[in-house]
Amino acid sequence: MINNIIKRENPNYFALTKIYLSGKLLKPLLLILSSVFLQGMNLYAEENAVAGKKKPMMNDLRIATMKNNTNVVNTGEQNKTDSLEKLLNIFYYDQFRHFQDPRAPYFMFLSKNGDLALGVGGQVKIRGYFDWNGSIPNVGFIPYDIPIPKNPADMKNLSASASGTGLFFTLLGNNKLLGNFMAYFQADFSGYNHRGFRIKKAYVTIRDWTAGLAVTTFEDTQAEPSTVDGAGPNGINSKKSVLVRYMHTFKKNWTVAGSVEFPQESVSADDEFTKACSPYIPDFAAFLQYKWENGSHLRLSGLLRTLSYRDLVEGRNHNITGWGLQLSTVVNPIPNLNLFGILSTGKGHASYTADLGNGDFDLIPVVGKEGKLYAPWAAGIVIGAQYYFNQKIFSNIAFSEQTFYPHTDPNNSSYKYGLYAVGNVFWDITPRFEVGLEYLLGKRKNFNGEFGSADRVMAMLMVSF
Repeated sequence: MINNIIKRENPNYFALTKIYLSGKLLKPLLLILSSVFLQGMNLYAEENAVAGKKKPMMNDLRIATMKNNTNVVNTGEQNKTDSLEKLLNIFYYDQFRHFQDPRAPYFMFLSKNGDLALGVGGQVKIRGYFDWNGSIPNVGFIPYDIPIPKNPADMKNLSASASGTGLFFTLLGNNKLLGNFMAYFQADFSGYNHRGFRIKKAYVTIRDWTAGLAVTTFEDTQAEPSTVDGAGPNGINSKKSVLVRYMHTFKKNWTVAGSVEFPQESVSADDEFTKACSPYIPDFAAFLQYKWENGSHLRLSGLLRTLSYRDLVEGRNHNITGWGLQLSTVVNPIPNLNLFGILSTGKGHASYTADLGNGDFDLIPVVGKEGKLYAPWAAGIVIGAQYYFNQKIFSNIAFSEQTFYPHTDPNNSSYKYGLYAVGNVFWDITPRFEVGLEYLLGKRKNFNGEFGSADRVMAMLMVSF
């Protein structure tokens, strides 16, 4: 059914989407989403009341298994299991930890007093995939990259990649002066040609402060469904930035965060009438989140940035304000089920999005005005569900869309919207050995009416050490 929906051409789709985003359908959707969220909380409360005690969420049991599979290197001292578990909570219960991130090292060096742990770990990840009905020239399943028109010579493709294989170092600690702290460095083979070794994360967290190369504060990784595909749903906001972030939890349930992030702009300048300026004003991101005891949360995130370009016709520099808003949630109505939802929109934030980030869409030319650029509107949506059959086997299904709204319809081969659908199953054979199987379906449509679709089956084998 999803296959038919995505591949079927609907001449009124663009108009319907504009109505949806204008608020005529958005408000009812938010009301329905809120009702589902609150109903899920009621189901959870009723089930716990009947049982007489709170049932642990299945995801927490899975994390507990991972923590128990990390071992202290024998230093001649008594094995301080409790101390190591507290330190590992810093590692696993991280607001910005992603499903694709590696698990804690198998061996950790623990200090004599149990307040400091150091580990070197990594993962071997192999993905194999088969495309048909059109091949995407990328290991990641990215609707933006779907060829239009289809190339008859590339209708099918069988390939594999070890991208995602990498190493990391982690230092976890707690003392009176610094409180909880973590230093983390991760690099993997997903750079040039999906084999180049590149730094993925490098940051230090001390109490409520984080500094370094980390996930942007504008992204809610916990609200993103788990996928074998490394790219993930195209409607998410996904970016890593060098930043300084403050994040604090108060009254146990409320969390606020704000960050100053070094800018990375994608400006569509032709160097004839317009030219991109070197960025010199940081991006600012923040969120406010409420979290329930069962792990469910509701988060409102915001982004503010300044985009610069030079008008070569008038010989002047211009600054344009870009912004983004995101509402995201994770709902855990029962221990075995997680529901995900993300709604985002903004102007000049395209480089933060998964699909539009593959092009230069933060600023684009004003039609009919040489030397002028503006920040176009874009919007994304992700809905998904995750179900645990047991502590080791779980499945995800999700649908996502990214849509681009320039002031004027260019009526050419530029990107208009992309659709992404996924269904998968994962099996933790052991806490260190995981396999996954996934079906992916995507579509891209251009402003001139041309569109293309692609199908992929992907399998994964991952060993963590």
